[in-house]
Amino acid sequence: MFTCPVDNSLTLLVDAPSLIYRALFSTPDTIRTRQGAPINAAYGFLGMLARLIADNDPDYVALAADDNWRPEWRVELLPSYKQQRAEPGSQQEQSEELLAPQVPIAYDLLSKCGLNVIGHPEFEAEDIIGTLAARAPGKVAIFSGDRDLFQLVEDPKTVVLYPVRGVSKIDVVDERFIEDKYGIPGRAYRDYAVLRGDPSDGLPGVRGVGEKLAETLIVKHGNIDKIVELAEAGEQGQAMAKVKKDIDYVKRAVEVVTIRTDVPLPEIDITRPRDFDSDGVIAEAKDLGLQGRVRSLVSALKGTT
Repeated sequence: MFTCPVDNSLTLLVDAPSLIYRALFSTPDTIRTRQGAPINAAYGFLGMLARLIADNDPDYVALAADDNWRPEWRVELLPSYKQQRAEPGSQQEQSEELLAPQVPIAYDLLSKCGLNVIGHPEFEAEDIIGTLAARAPGKVAIFSGDRDLFQLVEDPKTVVLYPVRGVSKIDVVDERFIEDKYGIPGRAYRDYAVLRGDPSDGLPGVRGVGEKLAETLIVKHGNIDKIVELAEAGEQGQAMAKVKKDIDYVKRAVEVVTIRTDVPLPEIDITRPRDFDSDGVIAEAKDLGLQGRVRSLVSALKGTT
């Protein structure tokens, strides 16, 4: 457990892969180190992180890493899970090649600022975030462009900061946002995703069940457990017949889509760092072409922006 005695504190949890991928595609690759190597992803990432910290003023902050973005246990349950991203020549593979030299640089600078980048070899960043959010006693703000994390939204404790344009325009996703946008109860996004599917994650969904039918089923029956129960009991209707036909998929998809909140992480102090060698880390960033961005991050952490 973390030592966070102030119940009205704010914990900012950042989906690091989501943020650095966004930085890769939004920051020109003409930004380079003194040696001429591309450093645009790290440059954009550090700048956006500084903005997030300055705008939200958290008491606690941590970044989640994708030590394994396609865990074997999820693939065993659903072989199509993120399969297209694993194909040779996929955008995922190309992006990883571009990021490979930059991510360690960015994470090392974060470490020197006292920030924790937390991962686990058997889990995705979303599972790290789910676990950290469950441990936080105060309010939680999660930054991610991954809508799967909408399932963690819980009024008034947890919101998702969903990027619309960089980090300058963000949707604050709470239960009301989910209700208004998807027409479902605010805590039912996981069930909606299971029924509707998500091609980007290799989740086909229930055959013949799209957004509107998924919405109708959830509004009528409340949650996926009740829908499965009724389908197995022979509930009449075309929608239930579709669910029953794909009942094995539904059960497996629930396990795959559910964000874990019990990842075995060690005790980690995620108190927002304010007392560290700022001059040293800024100096180290100079040759990398990141001095200005690191200076902004230092100012945000110390609250001097």
